Amino acid sequence: MTHTLIDDFGRRVSYVRLSVTDRCDFRCVYCMSEEMTFLPRAQVLTLEEIGQVARAFTELGVEKIRLTGGEPLVRRNIGELVSAIGALPGLKDFAMTTNGAGLRRHAEALKSGGLRRLNVSLDSLDAERFRRLTRTGDLAKVIDGIHAAQDAGFHRIKLNAVVLKGRNDDEVIDLVEFARRERLDISFIEEMPLGDVSDHSRAETYCSSDEVRELIESRHPLTATTEATAGPSRYFRMADSDTRVGFISPHSHNFCASCNRVRVTVEGRLLLCLGNEHSVDLRAVIRRYPGDGERLKAAIVDAMPLKPERHTFTTDGDVQVVRFMNMTGG
Repeated sequence: MTHTLIDDFGRRVSYVRLSVTDRCDFRCVYCMSEEMTFLPRAQVLTLEEIGQVARAFTELGVEKIRLTGGEPLVRRNIGELVSAIGALPGLKDFAMTTNGAGLRRHAEALKSGGLRRLNVSLDSLDAERFRRLTRTGDLAKVIDGIHAAQDAGFHRIKLNAVVLKGRNDDEVIDLVEFARRERLDISFIEEMPLGDVSDHSRAETYCSSDEVRELIESRHPLTATTEATAGPSRYFRMADSDTRVGFISPHSHNFCASCNRVRVTVEGRLLLCLGNEHSVDLRAVIRRYPGDGERLKAAIVDAMPLKPERHTFTTDGDVQVVRFMNMTGG
């Protein structure tokens, strides 16, 4: 079997995001509704099944795996999965996106298990506002988690901030200054139209990457770089800091032409595009043919023609995809 995944537009898939849970200890306003119904356990891939999916992708030439959720650190025995994936041959980059609240407890085990990089979601430095945006989050616990990860030896930790006009866009400079002070990288993300949120109007809160960049450059001139982490961020540097500033711009600067990513939901659905419902049920293959890695790899290869040329996100507030971000995997 081929050891390269190529879609119908000549793009090589070298990066997979694996969701390990749809559950989260936060209820961020842009990610899920306040009252969520989560998946029954039988519909969720076991840790062993997620490990099988990870192995299949690496044997097909995937070099980067990111664990996502929901919140990965609420999954019981997550350290076992990290250790299993961290030992896979051919893996050049192994990362996790987390809300940071569980890092004080887990950081050392994650590092010793082979995890190399962390992205921590942080949308506000004001404790009360942070609580409103996350509905349940404790800002102090997240910042303490970042420090715990640094103490455990994680370098180039990156903050992810979703910018909502009228909600936290006035904190863009503060977030950059925090990243500079703590020697972190930071990416600013345009909100994506996934799931029907009741908290706010996406059309009214949309803030483009160009607007965010203009805010930052009022204080710190930015210089574009060619640096990349195999993800969608476009990175910039500041002359007086090692901190990198990234922008993830699904609306204003579509990154589809160079898309090298696919996602696997915790149900085992292989999603070929964040903004598209085309998928393949890998869980059905795994459970019908237990331990048959070749069948699993064949299903992944056969899914490549389903990867569309681009998504069609708009900024008018309409929901283009009905699943919430916690179901998709961040």
